[in-house]
Amino acid sequence: MPITTAANRHDSRPPSLLTRDHLPFAVGAVALVTLGAFENRATMTVLPTVARDLDGLWLFGAASAAPLVSFVLATVVAGAWADHRGPVRPLQAGMGVFVVSQVLMAFSPGMALFTAGRLGSGVAEALMDVALTVLLARALPEALRAKVFAAFAAAWVLPSLLGPPIAGVLAEVWSWRSVFAIGVALLVPAWLLLRPSLRASTAQTGPSTRWTGQEHRAVRGAALAAVGLGALTAGGSLLGRTGTTRLLGVALVVAGLGLTAPAVRTVLPAGTLRLARGIPALVALRGLVAAAFGTAGSLLPLMLNTIHGLGPAAAGVSLTVTGLCWAAGSQLHGLDVVQRRVAAVRRLQIGFALIAAGILGPALTSLELLPVAPALVLWGVAGIGMGIVSPTLSTQLLRFAPVADQGRITAASSLTASVAQAVALAAAGALIAWQAPMLPGWLFAGVMASSAGVGAIGWAAARRAA
Repeated sequence: MPITTAANRHDSRPPSLLTRDHLPFAVGAVALVTLGAFENRATMTVLPTVARDLDGLWLFGAASAAPLVSFVLATVVAGAWADHRGPVRPLQAGMGVFVVSQVLMAFSPGMALFTAGRLGSGVAEALMDVALTVLLARALPEALRAKVFAAFAAAWVLPSLLGPPIAGVLAEVWSWRSVFAIGVALLVPAWLLLRPSLRASTAQTGPSTRWTGQEHRAVRGAALAAVGLGALTAGGSLLGRTGTTRLLGVALVVAGLGLTAPAVRTVLPAGTLRLARGIPALVALRGLVAAAFGTAGSLLPLMLNTIHGLGPAAAGVSLTVTGLCWAAGSQLHGLDVVQRRVAAVRRLQIGFALIAAGILGPALTSLELLPVAPALVLWGVAGIGMGIVSPTLSTQLLRFAPVADQGRITAASSLTASVAQAVALAAAGALIAWQAPMLPGWLFAGVMASSAGVGAIGWAAARRAA
């Protein structure tokens, strides 16, 4: 008969985030996610004000899509970098780029330079997101990962509550430029909290390995995709101009599509575009949910400002609803009873259905067929759906991906989301540039209804994620 010792009893206990082995990483990672959440909510709140103040409303679509364009290349580089050198260095680089981009946006004299700062934000987000995901996979057992993803979503709660009103008040009372100083200030405590786990990860990282030919091809493909998306986004913004400028916009759109489509195929797992079962379908679903929820959410503050005359602080309430309901959905996803009794495919179907239904609220209020308050309630339903879908996709990808390929597959998933949302925002940006400065309600309603349709496609395709 085996002898049960105190050590055996300790080892048999279920893993917990509250132990010394896991708590430092969890706290530091959540702090960094909180920083990113505040930057996202604050920037999206003031972006309509920035565009009007810098006389660049025709570049609103480009400024919205810019982080996604740079994210495409940076995320592939970050994935390979994390696989070969460990996740610490890309995370540190992401923090540095974050500071530079915030300073650039704060002092931008025009919308073009502000959009360049947004490109830097995409690079920083890619480096930090991929590195944190790989750190999570290496630092925590599988049983704790869903809980940490839920904590990541919960980290959006406080920024969603405070970020939009703080940013809105600063923009109305003082200047929108002051908003970007807050992000830099918040990076310091996040860095201090994360340092212990970074030191531990550095000590465990093995020797670096050479990049494979496949990885070099992936980086080249991502670079071409980024150039193509940049051309597509810039061209869409120029379609609203006149004469030769419009012709240049058409040429850029055609060139962008020609570069993006073949380049993306070299980066994605085989079978992604045809929704092959398993990892390819999960990666494709990441793109669908980004195009549906991300595009509608990006235009929501501008719609409330334009159609209903709400100021930055009031329009930013939509972002508060987004963050709170997303966090609620992720907490629901992380419950043990949900994990045990609701299969992943079923969770995805429920989430996509909520997203498709919830986006109809903003679509109706764009046409003034529904008051703002009930429209935001419906938008909250979409946020709950996003909170269910996002961690489900993340946990399933980590579950299916071989350890050596976690960085690459995570990067491919993030890239797909960026490409899908960037293309959708480029199309929306072209409509905005065409109609600027007077933006009609049908424009927003059309974009929202299209986003709901993409969510319905995700619901139909979710069964292939098994």
